[in-house]
Amino acid sequence: MMKPKRNGSTRSDKDKLIELEESSSDDEHDSFTKPVATSEGSTSVNADGIQRQLTGVYNTDPTDDIPPLLGNDAPFGQTANAASVSAQQLSEPEPVFHLRSRTAAVNAESAQAAIEQDTYESLDYEVCENKLFLEEERRWLSERFSLRKGIMRWIIFIQIGIITALIACVIDIVIETLSEVKYNILKKSVDENTPMRQESSDLVWPYLYWIAWSIVPVLIGTTMVTFIEPITAGSGMPQVKSYLNGVKIPRIVRIKTLAVKTIGVITSVVGGLAGGKEGPMIHSGAVVAAGLSQGKSTTFVKDFHIFKAFRDDHEKRDFVLGGAAAGVAAAFGAPIGGMLFSLEEAASFWNQNLIWRTLVASIISSFTLNIVLSAYHGLQSLTFTGLFNLGKFDQPLTFNYYELPLFMLLGITGGLLGAAWNSLNTKINGFRRRYFRWKLARVCEAVMVAILGVTLACMMIYLINDCRPLGNDPTAYPVQLFCEDNEYNAVAALWFQTPEATVRALFHDPPGSHKILSLTIFTIVYYILSCLTFGLNVSLGVFIPTALVGAAWGRLFAMLLFYTFPEASFLHPGKYALIGAAANLGGVLRMTISLSVILMETTCIEPSFFFPLIITLISAKWVGDYFNEGLYDIQIEVNHVPVLPWEPLPQYKGLTAREILSKPVICIKLHDSAQYIYDVLSSSNHNGFPVVDDVKDDRRAEGRVRGIILRSQLIVILMKSLYVEKKRFWLDETSIETFRSMYPRYPSIKSVRRLDEKMNYTVDLEMFMNPSPVRVNAHDSVPKIFNIFRALGLRHLLVIDNENRIAGIITRRDFLYK
Repeated sequence: MMKPKRNGSTRSDKDKLIELEESSSDDEHDSFTKPVATSEGSTSVNADGIQRQLTGVYNTDPTDDIPPLLGNDAPFGQTANAASVSAQQLSEPEPVFHLRSRTAAVNAESAQAAIEQDTYESLDYEVCENKLFLEEERRWLSERFSLRKGIMRWIIFIQIGIITALIACVIDIVIETLSEVKYNILKKSVDENTPMRQESSDLVWPYLYWIAWSIVPVLIGTTMVTFIEPITAGSGMPQVKSYLNGVKIPRIVRIKTLAVKTIGVITSVVGGLAGGKEGPMIHSGAVVAAGLSQGKSTTFVKDFHIFKAFRDDHEKRDFVLGGAAAGVAAAFGAPIGGMLFSLEEAASFWNQNLIWRTLVASIISSFTLNIVLSAYHGLQSLTFTGLFNLGKFDQPLTFNYYELPLFMLLGITGGLLGAAWNSLNTKINGFRRRYFRWKLARVCEAVMVAILGVTLACMMIYLINDCRPLGNDPTAYPVQLFCEDNEYNAVAALWFQTPEATVRALFHDPPGSHKILSLTIFTIVYYILSCLTFGLNVSLGVFIPTALVGAAWGRLFAMLLFYTFPEASFLHPGKYALIGAAANLGGVLRMTISLSVILMETTCIEPSFFFPLIITLISAKWVGDYFNEGLYDIQIEVNHVPVLPWEPLPQYKGLTAREILSKPVICIKLHDSAQYIYDVLSSSNHNGFPVVDDVKDDRRAEGRVRGIILRSQLIVILMKSLYVEKKRFWLDETSIETFRSMYPRYPSIKSVRRLDEKMNYTVDLEMFMNPSPVRVNAHDSVPKIFNIFRALGLRHLLVIDNENRIAGIITRRDFLYK
């Protein structure tokens, strides 16, 4: 495949910078909030290879209101934002073979995908080891300072666990209180409007009450999500996963996001939507971690002047990972599962020390929630495990060797149902993106789905006669309806409680608690409702409805087998409900190790039952992977987020850096003028610039590489007037804190005052640049380069020739063309 090029127009030598053309892309309705458009690459060459456009290979600054550079590997038919560069800036002939070429037959969907992928920028997970950083490191060399920094890290992780657990407690208590009021009112209304032991009743008023109790909370939640903070829609797990992979998702870890997420999940669960509060806890934990670790609030413009040493993307990433694990631990009461979940599903970068700190945050989170909720419920012992409390089985769960094929069969079924669910949900969300583009339409859609759920539930309760004798505690809100005295309606019991309470009931209800017809219809209805719900503009997770559907058809499977083989004593319905829940979760989410540990910790089952769970989950994952990816990966791909996979794509094998790099590159001299730097920042939206010396005749692109400087650093240099001519005024007062103080919302170049008398000053970048950026040779293989890029969490990878001159640059999007 050939990399397409565009011809550039010749310009005079003084015009060495790019000019941007107008382009726009608005897609507010996606479940991800799109940032201001950015760019990754733009290169062009005329027929003779004489003129080339400046490359836009760098991620862009979202604070600058500049349209994206749509170039050779992004627009596919769109007009490129570019300008010519003089022949002086050429470095070497363009290679003949390029991977990312596209023919004219590339469809519009691929073009739109590339454009939307350009709208995301990367995070700087590489440590900038400039002179200012090394000076700080020398200060930390003493045992006292080193110990202090280590203690601060542990304090932050402990605080993350405590605060995440407290937020989970607030969510759980509010949901439980409001749900109790809701279902007591509904039960009372049903009892008052249903003549005892008669097959006629007036369920209009109960239906209207139920509708009101669904519409009002859902309307509040979806309005806040839609109009205040759209990034809070869904569980937040795809966004957190993207962030940890190195992609900057705007507004994902702001305090306003946390507030809207908390209120949104409460209103959605109370409103009765097919979702749970467990998934959003991961996002909430990530927000808590990001805020605490910085010691400042950009929302309230308040700097507490603590934890300054952790104000960079590299440190912040580790804390966010710990917050995600703490969120899982609080949601499920599973500290080990929380750590494994972060490792399996979220983390892209890992080390031994981070494992310990993440585990401690998870343990503290689970323990804090246990203490608070146990005290709130008046329990004498610490027995309240987590938000998703499935309860303990009365007897140890055992299995026989001849049940293993049944578990595998359930896993295969879960894989098929999960793949179908993912495919159907993707199509529904695609329909939403096309036809529900207006915010008001998204609000109305959420309300309509809530009404549909209530209507289907009422129809099931009214039409299915499933009366069961009252036991010790069959349900929290037993509804008699048309049943005899001392009986309750088993169908109403499935709906008149929160989804997690229904899952717990399916696990622990004694045999004979449900009819086959009831569970069959309930499984179908909830399967459809959950598929319709995930993708609405509400804050909800997919874990609970997926587990609920799986528990329903797993219990149904055991009931059918029992009717076929009534002598089979091993057919415990609760055991197969658990296996069914695991199978369905594995089919939708494609998680294995962490999910099995979470289920074990949540249900307090014996370690010996880990084998059936893992067999079921692996079967579900393998079958599901044959048809499509897991739900979180699908969401990431649909939104065209440039997340790096674990391995390079197959078509990159046999290629070298020369065949995927973008060039030529905007370079800055080691000692350059403020005028040139200002013009570069004003007329481009790149985020990284190679620093060169040994420049002849002002041909910067032919200089030798000395390092790399970031856009944010250059803006701070201009704002603080860190010029050579004024060095005596700022040298002693300038430190790494000068740059960290503006993190993470660095100002745009528009905020820099252009003073003519300062434009002729010189900037010495030796103190500020990263003198040792990762660089590779143009002849290195792409798989090798990919492993380096991903393992180190790079944002820019310089490609040099044998003389250490810049040959091009590689960013994450250069690895992602299929």
